[in-house]
Amino acid sequence: MKDDTVTAEVEKKDSSQYDARKITVLKGLEAVRRRPAMYIGDISQRGLHHLVYEVVDNSIDEAMAGFCTNIKVEIHEDESVTVTDNGRGIPVDKHPTQKKSALEVVMTMLHAGGKFDHSSYKVSGGLHGVGVSVVNALSEWCWVEVARDGEVYRQEYKRGIAATKVEKVGKRKQTGTKTCFMADSDIFSNVKYKFDILASRLRELAFLNAGLRIVLLDHRHDKEVEFYYKGGISSFAEYLNENKNVLYRRPIYIQKEKDGVDVEIAIQYNDSYVENLFSYVNNINTIEGGTHLTGFRTALTRTINNYITKNNLIKNGKNGKNGKNGISVLGDDSREGLTAIISAKVPNPQFEGQTKTKLGNSDVRGIVESVTNEYLGQFFEENPPIAKKIAEKIISAARSREAARKAKELTRRKTALDHAALPGKLADCSMSDPESCEIYIVEGDSAGGSAKQGRDRKFQAILPLRGKILNVEKARLDKILSNNEIRTMITALGTGIGTDEFDIGNLRYNKVIIMTDADIDGAHIRTLILTFFFRYMKELVKQGHIYIAQPPLYRVYKGKKEQYVFSDEERDRAIAQLGKDGVSIQRYKGLGEMNPEQLWRTTMDPETRTLLKVDVEDAKEADRLFSTLMGDAVEPRRQFIQENAKYVRNLDI
Repeated sequence: MKDDTVTAEVEKKDSSQYDARKITVLKGLEAVRRRPAMYIGDISQRGLHHLVYEVVDNSIDEAMAGFCTNIKVEIHEDESVTVTDNGRGIPVDKHPTQKKSALEVVMTMLHAGGKFDHSSYKVSGGLHGVGVSVVNALSEWCWVEVARDGEVYRQEYKRGIAATKVEKVGKRKQTGTKTCFMADSDIFSNVKYKFDILASRLRELAFLNAGLRIVLLDHRHDKEVEFYYKGGISSFAEYLNENKNVLYRRPIYIQKEKDGVDVEIAIQYNDSYVENLFSYVNNINTIEGGTHLTGFRTALTRTINNYITKNNLIKNGKNGKNGKNGISVLGDDSREGLTAIISAKVPNPQFEGQTKTKLGNSDVRGIVESVTNEYLGQFFEENPPIAKKIAEKIISAARSREAARKAKELTRRKTALDHAALPGKLADCSMSDPESCEIYIVEGDSAGGSAKQGRDRKFQAILPLRGKILNVEKARLDKILSNNEIRTMITALGTGIGTDEFDIGNLRYNKVIIMTDADIDGAHIRTLILTFFFRYMKELVKQGHIYIAQPPLYRVYKGKKEQYVFSDEERDRAIAQLGKDGVSIQRYKGLGEMNPEQLWRTTMDPETRTLLKVDVEDAKEADRLFSTLMGDAVEPRRQFIQENAKYVRNLDI
């Protein structure tokens, strides 16, 4: 029986001849190779790494079912990847309807697998049944070895098609599956895996599956790392808070199965002013949240409010609001400084969209809400010192929010004014279409002056900043909004700030470019600005609007010949090209040392400049990095500097 999955493509060149002959039928896995992005998101670096995740997910499903305790992922020197587990092994007996080995069915047919049978897998991440067959289809070659029933079986494939029969190749008592594949260079332009990207996902999976051991081995660079966390998501919360000052040592841990849904929650507060909340369903990172996250948030706010009211921590004021000045505790207040992981195991998850990033099951909201209310309320009663610390922080957050509201109103009024309301700051561009416009946030008035003279006024706006902006990692929103430089940035960009007001649809510039000096002070200012964007305008980063300008470090010239270079290595090559005799070198310590024409030619002209696009591949690791560099804890920062000092270049002493 042939796979009946087909994709129809319509040719529209000659509509008058549109008939049955114009319909192209793609059989089997042909559709995957023709339209790979439909199945793995894209064919860039993200899609390439997704291939590994799909194979690993099969092993994770075995772990969730209680049959797998060890997974090994190996990156080989030729960029092929092997994933090995000690699960039950893919069945190899003949499929009753397909009349071929179940292994071949799983590897070569879409929508085939044990995930649809709840007697095999109660819960699973890969519910569409396309994972490993898609990996096979997008691989130049692939082979699988299965150990079960004391035998080892092997089958090989070429671009998704079986190249050999399923054959016995040995004997082994231990069960498991080993899958090796080489991503097809005809599909992927760059077949090169990044160790850190894979390590981040595998670490996350180890946290989400307590007691599971995952090893990542990179034969290219002789690197190996092992992830094993007996504490599961509680260890996850501790990891995320490693560089922060926590209010209590051990995370609050909640676990209960209700109506077939297993709920796990870890909660730990720190003294920062931002929330760090991650939600998962069957090990899938639901980055857009969903009903499980809504249920948790609702229960958290209600439980904390009940505790505050019951213990009379702020007395009732007018209109039934808490506090003498009508202060009430809202959801945002209850999550200030919160680090939490919500992991739900759902038998029949309904995800919104193909990307599986938002859970839609309405019943899960009530389940998570009920479990959180019950356990957290009991925990507060049994642990009053911890409960009081949390309540005091949240009451303080509510008071600061009221102050921030007034500051935001001031910023909003200024935003509503015309461009002339920004004296001496923003030099706006003449075009009004945001898609065509860009703004340079420039360090210092001197560089700002050169940038204003050198820019293309049609589409380039210049916003000079005086000195270092406030470190938002150590301040609440009310204090942040009282900082003139930050308030000016918010006004210029037009998006507003805060969960209740931020609207990326009002962004006035498609590109927001940070341009600072190529020295230590410039790097510090750049980090301060990036911290602000990451903490309070994260959508700008996630949607690819933030860039970093790359001004040259040296001007190497001899007579009328000159080269602008960006590193010591490029400087040495330029000297060799121009000839050592009579070569002059100018070291730029600041943007202000370049005249407007030089600044335009090297750093601002779209035809010749280099921009670095700021992207957040892993929000969790980015959060840890910003906390390390900009937070209060000194020891993690010292350790980071010691570990990374060897990579520093162009240090100004």
